[in-house]
Amino acid sequence: MATATIGFDNVSKKFTLRHERARSFQEAALAFLRGRDNSREELWALKDVSFAVERGETLGIIGPNGSGKSTVLKLITRILEPTSGQVVVQGRVSALIELGAGFHPDLTGRENVYLNGSLLGFSRNEMKAKFDQIVEFSELEKFIDVPIKHYSSGMHMRLGFAVAIHVDPDILLIDEILAVGDQAFQNKCLGKIGELKRQGVTILFVSHDLDAVQGLCDRALWLEGGRVQVEGLAREVVDHYLMRVHEKEQADLAAQQTAPIEMLPGEELRPEHSVPGTQYQGPVEGPSKETLTARAKKRWGTREIEITSVRLLDGVGEETFLFESDQPAAIEVGYRINRPAETPVFGIGIYRDDGTYCYGTNTDIEGISTDDLGGAGIVRVAFDRFAFIEGNYTLDVAVHTSYGYAYDYHLHYCTFAVRSRLKDAGVFRPAHRWELNPAPGDTVSQ
Repeated sequence: MATATIGFDNVSKKFTLRHERARSFQEAALAFLRGRDNSREELWALKDVSFAVERGETLGIIGPNGSGKSTVLKLITRILEPTSGQVVVQGRVSALIELGAGFHPDLTGRENVYLNGSLLGFSRNEMKAKFDQIVEFSELEKFIDVPIKHYSSGMHMRLGFAVAIHVDPDILLIDEILAVGDQAFQNKCLGKIGELKRQGVTILFVSHDLDAVQGLCDRALWLEGGRVQVEGLAREVVDHYLMRVHEKEQADLAAQQTAPIEMLPGEELRPEHSVPGTQYQGPVEGPSKETLTARAKKRWGTREIEITSVRLLDGVGEETFLFESDQPAAIEVGYRINRPAETPVFGIGIYRDDGTYCYGTNTDIEGISTDDLGGAGIVRVAFDRFAFIEGNYTLDVAVHTSYGYAYDYHLHYCTFAVRSRLKDAGVFRPAHRWELNPAPGDTVSQ
């Protein structure tokens, strides 16, 4: 196999976006006098990008949509030419970067296999020798003589991937296209990519599946805004990228928090239960069951004891709305006693964003005395392991009597999210471990 290397040296790529043209002479004259052409806009898809990929290396390219990932692949395949800088490619390139690229819709699958082969420089006899392997891998034996225009997106992907990996590539380029296949075929493709990697094929893998990038790639490149943000070992780059994603998500969550709607006394009805951590059925001042179901942000109560603040804290005590599953966390509830009142009960309730009641508790349930609170202070609920499954949640907080009379109740006080690299399902992750105990002396032949 010829030496296959890829090099980008200060590569930039500019596109000119054409907007709606001026609809009248007056609009055109006004744009001219203002010194700008509103019908055109420059977009730099890549700006001063430099990196190198050695023979046999697998490089993952990650980043948000519109970051320039696909543009990199199109420059390597010469579909595009750089505006400035130099792109060096050594070796036969096989690419799967756009669904149906290189296929003629009116030709059959069989005819398209030969057409793709000829475009890559293979003779008909050479493709005939590879044909049975291509069809077998694609699992399209029944449809190989059907015109491509009748194929589903998944069938397009199957045939395109099968051709791409059976034409002896030195360099294999794969965009997010694998996502359109079913899970079994995706696993088959990922296994084949691993096999090609062991054979020394150079692979560029563009994907939003960060687990796949970490599992397949030696190194990774994070692109954003057309520029290289971080380049290095795959896991390190993914960690940096996730940190940035979490920072943005945290800012978005913080911006979503709004003030509750104050309920008037005449609006206070008796729900089936409204006290976090309880299923109390007696008379409770609060919103209707329909209001609870809607999870609208509401506040009610007599305010004899008032909730003055609520903070969600991570393991180092920083305020956050984004938690990592299984890590320490805390909920702090600030209070003020405005006039003497019956011994208060502080409670929290956590709901998934689909309305599922995930967890609730209060000081009365757990036997925590609140007799000597003073005039103001903070009640803190600490979690050694905030073991909720990844998802979006809402928090209720309340202070009330032991029989449910509300001093201050915040329904849906705030929203927060939990993120995890584990992909388990459900609501909560209880502490557990796996134990594998083979029978003594029982061996499996290799």
